[in-house]
Amino acid sequence: MSLTRLPHVPAAPAVTRPGRAAEILCVEALDAELRAEHHRIRRAVFVDEQGMFAGSDVDEHDTEDDVVHVVALRDDRPVGAVRLYLLDEQAGLWKGDRLAVLPDCRVCGAGGPLVRFAVAYAGAHGGRRMVAHIQPPNVRFFERLGWSVYRPPEDYLGHLHHPMHIALVGG
Repeated sequence: MSLTRLPHVPAAPAVTRPGRAAEILCVEALDAELRAEHHRIRRAVFVDEQGMFAGSDVDEHDTEDDVVHVVALRDDRPVGAVRLYLLDEQAGLWKGDRLAVLPDCRVCGAGGPLVRFAVAYAGAHGGRRMVAHIQPPNVRFFERLGWSVYRPPEDYLGHLHHPMHIALVGG
């Protein structure tokens, strides 16, 4: 498994329980093994757990070369994933989606590092703003990370989501 961490996007420690800290390392899934783990995590969350997709959540974005697939590792175990891609180069607009953390790992603090990695990556690659569709229970989590709702809730993939965005630094 290739663990290439981008030098401009530091990993963040995550506190799992009082007195016990574990580092969450977010890496771009550049090899076949990490890419398979990325898709396994997404399937476990969006297909098996939430039923948002039948069979697979893989779409046309996953086949494009410029899409960034990220995996969160805790003690070398893949525990989360996120996908991001450029929507409009001229506007510096990026989209983050398919943020997923395995159910038994949601208390380990992988969500924040995944979101921060995506934001930092897009900003370091010329982005000025990132958008995402956020499920209602996760809106406050994103707000704590600096995101804002910019339109009323809307149907996204057959479920209510809040369109949210964040200004990117470095773009």
